[in-house]
This record gives sequence, structure tokens and C-alpha cells, in this order.
Amino acid sequence: MGKRKLVLIGNGMAGVRCVEEILKIDGDAFDITIFGSEPYPNYNRILLSTVLQGDMSIDSITMNDWEWYRKNNIRLFVGETVINIDTEKRFVRTDKGRTVQYDKLIIATGSKPFILPIPGANKKGVTAFRDIKDCEMMMEYAKTYKKAAVIGGGLLGLEAARGLLNLGMEVDVIHIFDYLMERQLDPTASKLLQRELEKQGMNFLLKKETAEIFGDGRVEGVRFKDGTEIATDLVVMAVGIRPNVDLARESGIAVNRGIVVNDYLETSVPHIYAVGECAEHRGIVYGLVAPLYEQGKVLAEAVCGIKGRPYEGSVVSTQLKVSGVDLFSAGEFMDGEGTASIKVYDEFRGIYKKVVIRDGKIVGAVLFGDTSEGRKLLDMINKNENISNSFQLSFFQSTANSSNKSMVAAMADTDVVCGCNGVTKGTICKAIAEHGLKTVEEVRDCTNASRSCGGCKGLVAELLEYTLGEEFDKYAMKETICGCTTLSREEVIDEIKAKNLKYVKEVMNVLGWKNEEGCSKCRPALNYYLSMLYPSEYVDEAESRFVNERLHANIQADGTYSVVPRMYGGVTTAEQLRKIADVAEKYNVPMIKLTGGQRIDLLGVKKEDLPRIWAELDMPSGYAYAKALRTVKTCVGKQFCRFGTQDSTKLGIDMEKKFERLNTPHKVKMAVSACPRNCAESGIKDVGIVGVDGGWEIYVGGNGGTHLRAGDLLCTVKTEEEVIEMTGAFLQYYRESANYLERTSKWVERVGLEHIREVIFDQETRRQLLDRLEEALAATKDPWKEIVENKEMQEKLFTSLQVKVPVNR
Repeated sequence: MGKRKLVLIGNGMAGVRCVEEILKIDGDAFDITIFGSEPYPNYNRILLSTVLQGDMSIDSITMNDWEWYRKNNIRLFVGETVINIDTEKRFVRTDKGRTVQYDKLIIATGSKPFILPIPGANKKGVTAFRDIKDCEMMMEYAKTYKKAAVIGGGLLGLEAARGLLNLGMEVDVIHIFDYLMERQLDPTASKLLQRELEKQGMNFLLKKETAEIFGDGRVEGVRFKDGTEIATDLVVMAVGIRPNVDLARESGIAVNRGIVVNDYLETSVPHIYAVGECAEHRGIVYGLVAPLYEQGKVLAEAVCGIKGRPYEGSVVSTQLKVSGVDLFSAGEFMDGEGTASIKVYDEFRGIYKKVVIRDGKIVGAVLFGDTSEGRKLLDMINKNENISNSFQLSFFQSTANSSNKSMVAAMADTDVVCGCNGVTKGTICKAIAEHGLKTVEEVRDCTNASRSCGGCKGLVAELLEYTLGEEFDKYAMKETICGCTTLSREEVIDEIKAKNLKYVKEVMNVLGWKNEEGCSKCRPALNYYLSMLYPSEYVDEAESRFVNERLHANIQADGTYSVVPRMYGGVTTAEQLRKIADVAEKYNVPMIKLTGGQRIDLLGVKKEDLPRIWAELDMPSGYAYAKALRTVKTCVGKQFCRFGTQDSTKLGIDMEKKFERLNTPHKVKMAVSACPRNCAESGIKDVGIVGVDGGWEIYVGGNGGTHLRAGDLLCTVKTEEEVIEMTGAFLQYYRESANYLERTSKWVERVGLEHIREVIFDQETRRQLLDRLEEALAATKDPWKEIVENKEMQEKLFTSLQVKVPVNR
């Protein structure tokens, strides 16, 4: 008997978690096909706010990379939407004309953001905050505009507002109610939160009902029903979500607010199930991850023919950190008829705790500022414990002065540590002992604890310390390069040099990688470290690179690519402009755009056209996709500007020609300004040069992106030759000592400016750094020219249908 066919509609957290559970039960039972409307593998939507806030990259929130689907023989179709379900013949049809048969079908279409039906809601500059595309749109907008308005004072709205503040925008938060986060907090806790967020720079407009978004084509402001208005350049709507049930309704499946399911997540149509935010169970639609994962476990058993414990609903709890403020709420946290409450309010320390009791049992709680008792309270609510004679006010005493060991020691093995994934203390301690786990990442990979929102990472670390004792100390401060190994970056590099390892697979094999294929985090890192250590002899492994670097072009949201040719210092010629215009016209390029780095970007290019466009342009790659020198931005300099003190254009061109194609741990941007007016924005570049009377100032570690940072003054020199020498030494030391994917801004803060000065100001050390830099530069080639001249590479890279490597921007 052949495998049964399982189709999952939706590549999100709930649906894919259900597939993970099915694979655990019986990995050979099904031939699995997954359809996802977004062009990405399964990622953690909860952590989108951390991407917007600049704390994480899009790659780092991927939960199951392309390799996971391949390893589990799952057919994944991304950027493809199911538009029809034939419930009689049991097949689905997509917007690309594909039809796939099923024996079992799981609908996990999630939710759609609710957009207020008001005039102007379709204007340019209005967005939801629901997916990667929304996140990227806001990040792009913040580069040009400075005023933002967030409609919605719930959790999502506040996270969006914090991210926009981090992007350098002024933010107004508009909320129809008179206090924030009314679904998670009572008025007292909400006012405390508002006070903290106002200190961070947010401005709140409460009890405001939006009537109109106005502007001439693009957003210019928001008008309210009371007649008042505010000016803004960007509007983010975070007013709620609606279950995505259109496909189910059109297919004749029973729908109320969500897709109606029973206790085994079965819909009204045989062989069809629903899970996640699109499902309605006993009249409730859940929007938090913990209930959805509980549903996924029950559904996995049902799909595999095991009707065990039914899903009977969930007590909704929320443990959050909103802009650095700890919050917890669970169950019925508002006072009501028949309830009594215990409250502790420490205004000086900003701590508020409230427990709601009915008939001697805890039915809800709110904690603000100190949430250490949250998991214990949730456990009491779930167990329906009668606390009439046992609950003491001492339960509310802050644990700040008590040892972590005593706190975790007091937990029962049945106490839940990770609420999102339902992982208990006992499960974690057993896994640590049986599998020799040493890090939070290893515990996460083995048990799923901390895999979702990450709020329990601290408690997991405490459990590691509690379980390992003295052995924990040597691992506690070590950051491994990924979960495939217990080795840090420094240990991996030392082992590569000591054992003279020369290939990615060789490194993983010799150093005992747990996953013999590696992952999307360690493969590119190892590829970089090997090329950095052996620049003249190492052969780059294209399959270990991100898709942008492998194809030497930036992939766009619609699957097309962008081409940015090199224009040294932002200077071009009439001949180059003619070539660009001719190519754009010949290949029907949809958009030609000037970039912030003074380059011309051809957007919307088909993959198969890339080599032909590169050949006809006959210009070097601008490396707009690479972990390398991107651009050197310049002002016009003293040759034309009456304020200029130095020839910034010439120096910028010299620097770009000197360091182009140099592989680095992350992208590097430079700028040269002819005077302190800083028209080239040198103060916020990885390396920024500013002309002054009689010399040049060199600034390092600047960042103009999501985590804005002004550069630090490294030194002042007199000549252009000294600028290039000091910059080269700085770049080589960064190449050799930074973690892969660590920007110079983070690296400078981590190792310290004074330490960097000590290293590169030493004449002998600087000479050695520059010698190694020259060796690395001598081994570089222009990738566009190399591919244009190599038909085999063209066929291998640009005629295949799928690229199974992660996207990185």
C-alpha cells in the first residue's frame, strides 16, 4: 500500500508545527505537499517585531529552512496560493494552475489583517503589520520619511511603534479605547505601561476614532471623527486580524467567524481539517501560539488515525516584553461579579500584581514589571486549584533578591517552562541529562522550549545552570555559531587552522556536527571563515551561500531580481548611461531606480536574463547583494563645491577600486565627504571619511539602517594614502575577528574602539594585517564576468527551477 497524500494549505507556524508532530508519529505515513503564499520557508511571525526593531534579521527568524523540507521529503511550493478545493474528487488547485490530489487536507490559512474601511485606506504609505513584506516596506519608508502613525494600541501596534522609533521615526499611537492593550491588561497595568512607553518617545492619542486618511496620492495625515487631525507620512494599521476563511467558505466547508472544527479539529467535510488562527473551536478563535500548538498535537494524532486526547480549549495566557517592559496576563483578569482580587502596587519600582479569585480558585492574573510568578499562576489556573487556605501574600514578594537556583529548584517537574510549546521543567531536565545538552540553543532544538516567542530563554538558562552545576560555567558565556555544534566561532576557526581543514563538509565531519548537512546559519559562516583563512587556495562553495550571493543579484518579493552595476564613487559616464538605458529597454525592465548609495538599480529582471544583461552592460558587479563592500558614497568635493576642503570624489573612487569584491562578515558601506557638512553621510557608515583642513577624519562602526548608530572617530590622518592604509587594516581586523553576519556597528561595540586602535595603530601588526588583506584582494574576481564567460555556470545557476538556499538581504 502506497503512502497517503497529505496536503497542507498554509506554510505558517500552526500548520508546519502540526506536520512536525505527524513526522514524529510516523515519518513514512504520508507524501506531504505544502503550499505557502509568501516566498519564504516557515518563519516565526511572532518575532517580526524584533526584525523591525533591528534586533534580528529575517534569516534568523526562519524556523524550518529549505533543507528541512528537503530532508523530510516535503514538496514545498512558495509564492503559490490554493484557490479551489474540490471536496468530491479530493484535489486542490492553485493560482498557478497546479492541481494536487489529497487523502487528507489540512487548512491552516491563518488570519488576514483588518484594514479599516475608511476613505484613504488604499493610499500609498498605508500598510498592515502582518508579514515580512509589511516589515520591509516600513523599513524602506523610514529611510525617506520621518513621521509615522500607528492605528491600534494593542500588542501588535505597540511593537510596530517601537520598531518605527528604532528606525528614527516620530510615532503617534492612535487607539479608540481609553487605555492600551485592553485585551491583556487592566486599566492600572495599562497606565503604567503607557507611562513607560511615553518615556521612550511614543506619543499616544487615546479615545480617537479615525475617520479619514488624507493626502494627494500618498499619505499626508490622519483626520479623526472629532475634527482634529495629525500630519504623518506612514500609517500602520494594527487594529486586529480576521480568520482567513474565504477558501473554506467557497468550498462548502462550514464557517462561522472561523472554520468550524470539533475536538479533533475536523471540519464539516470528511478528510478535511483546520488548525490555527483560521479555525473556530467551541465558538472561540485563538490568536496566540500556545493554543495553536496544542491544537496541532491533537490534529497530528487524528490525521495519523490516533484519536487520543481531544482538544478541549485553552486558557489564554500572555507573557510579553513590550519595549523592554515585562508583562503577564492570563484568564479572567478583570474584576467582575462574584470575583475578589489580591493586588500589590509598588509605584516606586513600577511593579503591579493582581490575582483574580472566584470560589476559592484563581481564574486570572495580571503582572507588570515582575512576572516571575506568571508560570506558577498559570499552572494554578489550569489545574483549577483551590487556594482558599494556602495562598499567601508572600507569593507576591519579588524574586529579584532570591537566587535563580532556588527558584527553579522550587518548581515541580510538571510546571510549564515554555507556555508556547507546553514544555515542562521535567521534560527539559530529562533532555539535558539524557542528551548532554549544554546551551539554550541545544535545549530549544531538542525540546522546542524557547523556540517561539523566546520569552522563556532566561528560565531555560537557569534550568541548565541548576541541572549542570559547576559544569555549566564553561558553557554559559559561550555563543555557538549555530545549534549544529557546541563550538564557538573562535573554537571553530582554531580547529580549522590546527587541523588544516579546507572544505565546509570536512569541517562539519571532523568537528562532529550534529546535523551532517549543517544549516542555513552555519554553512554560509563556514564558507566565509574558510575563504578568509585561505583566500588564495580556498574554492568558494556556491551551494553554501545565500541565494542573493549565489546568483549575484538581489531576489525581490515577486521572484525577480535586481541588477546594480558598479559605478565607482557614484560617478558615471554618458556611455554607461546609454548601456543601462539600452539594456533596460531591451529586457523590459519594469523599474530603474537611483539607490541611496548613488547607484542605478534595474529592478524586476528575470533570472534567466541576468547573464545576458551583465554581458551587454559590460560593467563590473556593484555587489549590492553581497557580504562585501557595497558602495563608497561621495559628495562632489572641492572641485565643484565652495565648502569642500578635499577631493572627496577621487578618494572615494580610489577606495572603491581598492576594496571592491572584498568578502566581509557582513555588508560594508563607506562614504567620503569633502568637509564636516557631511553631505555623503559619512557619519553613519561602516567606514566614513570626512575632509578637514589639512587632512581626513576616519569614522568607523556607523550604521544608517534599522539600528541607527553614529560612527566613532578612529583617527585623523594627513594623506589619502594613510586613509586607505588605516581603512585596510580596520577592514582586515574586522574580517578576522567578527562573527559572521555581525555588522561593524555591533563589532565595534563588542570589542571596543580602544582595543581596535591598539591593534591597528601598532605598526608591525598593521603591516601584517595589510599583507593578509592584499592576499585576499588578489584572489577576487568579478563574478558577473566570470559567469558571462562560463556557459556551464550559466546552465547550472540560471536554468534551474528551484534554488534551495535561504534568502538573505
